[in-house]
Amino acid sequence: MLLFLFSFFTAVFAHSQTRTINLKLEEVIEIAKRQSPDAILARHRYRGSYWQHRTYRAEFLPGLSLSGTLPDLNRSITPYTLPDGTERFIERNIVNTLASLSVRQNVGLTGGQIFMSSELQRIDNLELDSASYRTTPVNIGFRQPLFGFNPYKWQRMIEPLRYEEAKKNYVEAMERVASRAVNLFFDLALAQINMEIAKFNHANTDTLYQIARGRYNIGTIAENQLLQMELSHLNAGTALNEAILDLELRKFQLRSFLGYNETVDLELTITPDIPDLAVNVEKAVMLAAENNPEMISFERQLIESEREVARARSQRGFQADLFAVYGLTSSAADFGDAYQDHQISQRLQVGIEIPILDWGLGRGRYRMAQSSQEVVRTQVEQSRIDFEQNVFLQIMRFNMQTDQLEIASKADTIAQLRYDVTRERFLIGRIDVLDLNDAQTQRDVARRGFVSALRNYWNLFYNVRRLTLYDFLNDEPLEEDFDELLL
Repeated sequence: MLLFLFSFFTAVFAHSQTRTINLKLEEVIEIAKRQSPDAILARHRYRGSYWQHRTYRAEFLPGLSLSGTLPDLNRSITPYTLPDGTERFIERNIVNTLASLSVRQNVGLTGGQIFMSSELQRIDNLELDSASYRTTPVNIGFRQPLFGFNPYKWQRMIEPLRYEEAKKNYVEAMERVASRAVNLFFDLALAQINMEIAKFNHANTDTLYQIARGRYNIGTIAENQLLQMELSHLNAGTALNEAILDLELRKFQLRSFLGYNETVDLELTITPDIPDLAVNVEKAVMLAAENNPEMISFERQLIESEREVARARSQRGFQADLFAVYGLTSSAADFGDAYQDHQISQRLQVGIEIPILDWGLGRGRYRMAQSSQEVVRTQVEQSRIDFEQNVFLQIMRFNMQTDQLEIASKADTIAQLRYDVTRERFLIGRIDVLDLNDAQTQRDVARRGFVSALRNYWNLFYNVRRLTLYDFLNDEPLEEDFDELLL
């Protein structure tokens, strides 16, 4: 008894905490774009792409770094060569301290690097209790690969495309969120319609069954008709139970997608109004080619394949690196003297690498890169054709869907009128139960068909927006405030 009372009051309390929200389709889409898990993931993906682009741009800005050794203690026995050429072991007991400040700048045009540094080094001899200083006030130099692969050149071509693709991907992701919101909205809307139909049919078949029993008792209908009415009533009860379960499932799915918990109950309002819109096919195909991120992806893939060919070509032949430094340096026992009487310090180094025998390794890599490039070209060309064809078909289907929706609406109205007439004729005994069941089935099918046609219209509407990234209602491109996404 106590357990029953506890369960009862718990259920009453939970129900009292539940709030009901009535939503239309546009409201569901707005909430989904703001707080659904899919929208949140899309924002984080964009932020990742933004910081990747910032990292790329930072590589072409001067970099300032401070490095040092504080300190380096060395106690050891090492060999030492005397002036007469003999060697002996001596004990070393020194502390080496070094600080360096450097500025580096990558050169995108050549693929090299320019740098400038300043160093201060102190050596303390613990055995002699003495110190000395070495200073390098300025060192200017550069590193430059000769006849080699320049990664900065390709970054300048690829990374801006990648970032533009990321921005287009985010806009497209928002339209995908809208499309999913449409599907979940109409899943629940159809479940609501099924619930209404099931309740009506259950109550209606019960009434008709009671009437049929009365007629059977006075002998105006046969027993098989009475059994048919009883069977219809039982089937209506089964359909009602299934509709209750399906309604709760669809509520849970939409509620989860919108980021609500179980304390929120959703009710949807279906508005049959649609915009008066016909999309020009040629304009839509042109806009898709300009705006869709797939087209940017195709261009990026072609450049990346060209980059890999250039990389393989540079690795198969003569390679050389040039390193040069020019600066001033000085040393003294006192810190102040170490910044006087500087001497010129120069260094020039050219390193080369010439493959003599690699058993065709470099040639093979180059040929593989060329083959991969041809594969990418073929795939991109085919993908472009398929993409344009898909856009064309989606636009044609969307333009036809207005007529389909109008037909479904008329069919819904006619099926309802037919059922009303058939029911009245059944009540006065003019037709049998089979005709009534058929009219009821056709009415239910037409009602669901209208909701499905409405779903198809909005699905196609947002598919067209997703493919073209264009708002045809307001005749303007779809845009997002990307600065706000970074907050």
